[in-house]
Amino acid sequence: MFENSVYQKNETNHTTGLHWYALRTKSRHEKLVRDQLNKQGIQPLLPTVKRLSQWKDRKKEIEVPLFSGYCFVRFSQQEKTPVQKVTGVVGIVGSASRPEPIPEQEIDVLRRLMTSVLPYDPHPYLHEGMHVEVVRGPLQGVQGILLRKEKRHRLVIGVRLIQQAAGVEIDVNDVVAV
Repeated sequence: MFENSVYQKNETNHTTGLHWYALRTKSRHEKLVRDQLNKQGIQPLLPTVKRLSQWKDRKKEIEVPLFSGYCFVRFSQQEKTPVQKVTGVVGIVGSASRPEPIPEQEIDVLRRLMTSVLPYDPHPYLHEGMHVEVVRGPLQGVQGILLRKEKRHRLVIGVRLIQQAAGVEIDVNDVVAV
């Protein structure tokens, strides 16, 4: 599920001028955008999830983007134009025609989720719910929103800027209120 070939610990933004942004992509162009950014030497991040797809004659497990229509990318202001010209990119998410960076912490949480052994899936972004922090297990230190779903507990990890989130099953005893 972790599709980036190199996992690098992010340097501080102050020294590199690099920030994470969300790209809005054309429908089903997320992987194409990721691959083109990689070829240009620009660091993409495309969280994926495995889904069972049904054809007439068979079933097959495929990887699909966790957040349909979005790909994350880390770039400096000098690279803005080349990023916008990548085939399949609709635009950079922001406000008032200005790209808005995504906090490093939210990207780091997504990376931790992608490399964990816990099953996860897309989840509607929520504005209400209890904010919690995981106190033990592979996601220790991660903060999110705790939900109940069919007698199971779910931790929702969100990217506020694009109003997208991922949900993971978690033991309620492993979290504390923030």
